Amino acid sequence: MAFLLCYDADMKIGNLDFSENPLLLAPMAGVTDVGFRAIASSFGADATVTEMLSARAMQHNPSRTKLMTLTTDEEKVKIAQIFGHEPEFMQMAVQSPLLEKFDMFDINMGCPAPKIVKNGEGAAHMDNLSLAGKIISACKNSTGRPVSVKFRKGSKSENFLDFARMCEDNGADFVTFHARTVAQGYSGHADYEAIASVKAKLHIPVVGNGDVVDEKSLNEMKKTGVDGVMIGRGATGKPWIFAFLKGKQTKIDKFEVVKRHVEILRQFFDENWLKLYMRKHFLWYAGQMPISASLRLSLATCNDIDACLELLKKAFDEFG
Repeated sequence: MAFLLCYDADMKIGNLDFSENPLLLAPMAGVTDVGFRAIASSFGADATVTEMLSARAMQHNPSRTKLMTLTTDEEKVKIAQIFGHEPEFMQMAVQSPLLEKFDMFDINMGCPAPKIVKNGEGAAHMDNLSLAGKIISACKNSTGRPVSVKFRKGSKSENFLDFARMCEDNGADFVTFHARTVAQGYSGHADYEAIASVKAKLHIPVVGNGDVVDEKSLNEMKKTGVDGVMIGRGATGKPWIFAFLKGKQTKIDKFEVVKRHVEILRQFFDENWLKLYMRKHFLWYAGQMPISASLRLSLATCNDIDACLELLKKAFDEFG
């Protein structure tokens, strides 16, 4: 597969240096909490993105949104991802005190979740370039911080090139392209040729997203000429992936990582909420090990964080 390489070696957006081909942690609902982002940063993620934040909820339910905007000093470049379909609410979001500690903003125009798309948000914007442009422009004109856009290959049609140019024309500082259609969801394979074509068309930095799970897939993504790489599912249960991809670490104390995740969240959340929330993370952390069905069930029905941590420690000691 031959790609056209198009790379400007001296591009810095805010405090994110694209000349170094940065690795970014993708926004993932129910995954990229404050603890997970801090840990990914400690392993080398150059920028981390929050779960997607509703612009309207920031005005009508700020207490819930506040919990999703927690940060730590461990995060190198903090990016808040916002979504919505009303330019005025998106404009208010980038001006919100809730997001004052973030370095930049990302606009979600690629989420394929039916309930989001049905509401005219996320990937639905790919079918309405006029509205999408107004939202990007409203956000960009309302803040001095960088604004990026994350989008897909297409919704009703594969109009990603037109959409990418529209993002640039309306002031986006960079774009992140997940090269799957809405219909694909997270199935099939990301289209790296499509990523290369977007990179060749734009003058702003392009971040590639999709299917990067190891060094081999990272190198394939880099062949597209992208200026940065965003990693999502490849980091779920494995926030240390950034260290491996940068060749900086070969041995990880995985139990200490899980324990650190819990310790960070305990600073902000009560135990009753935490034991329910951490169930899925425990299963993700354990996902690489051939653990028994009974242990998997215990983690999935966790009612005691410390007891579950002890079970995970024994599993890591046995399977590594």
